[in-house]
Amino acid sequence: YGLFLRQVNMKKKYKISLEQKTMIPAIVKGLIISIKQFVQKPVTINYPYEKANIDPRFRGEHYLTKDEFGHMKCVACYMCATACPAECIHIVAKPVPADWEGRDKIPAAFTIDMLRCIYCGFCVEACPKDAIRMTNKVPQVFDARENFLYDINKLLKNNDELNPDFKEKK
Repeated sequence: YGLFLRQVNMKKKYKISLEQKTMIPAIVKGLIISIKQFVQKPVTINYPYEKANIDPRFRGEHYLTKDEFGHMKCVACYMCATACPAECIHIVAKPVPADWEGRDKIPAAFTIDMLRCIYCGFCVEACPKDAIRMTNKVPQVFDARENFLYDINKLLKNNDELNPDFKEKK
């Protein structure tokens, strides 16, 4: 087809030095980096035996708060469930008992599916009564999916663990 190929002698055109052939500078540079990393303080921690410092702004497990009479503050307004982008909060309302004043309804069932929760904090911001909050506890690990469904009892228990000195008015 009219193409003529010619051989090019690479040895004549480009000279490669001994350093480039043996790659000694690159090997030395790699060893220096490795030695620096070896003597530096490690970034990781030995988890079961050491605990990391958790930022106070960390959004962890949820809990329901109580008022001064020991009643949960939630009025079953569904604002937290509406604000939740993951749709992991489910509330069933019931009428208020006679001794609870100033409310129309309370939750009969309040469930958070922690496997669906993205820990965004929108539920906390949406609540008009400051009834739901987030701890800085790292979410727990369980072996069954049912254990990740936090009901009213679990959410109130988280409150009791955080506020052991809470005194109710009688």
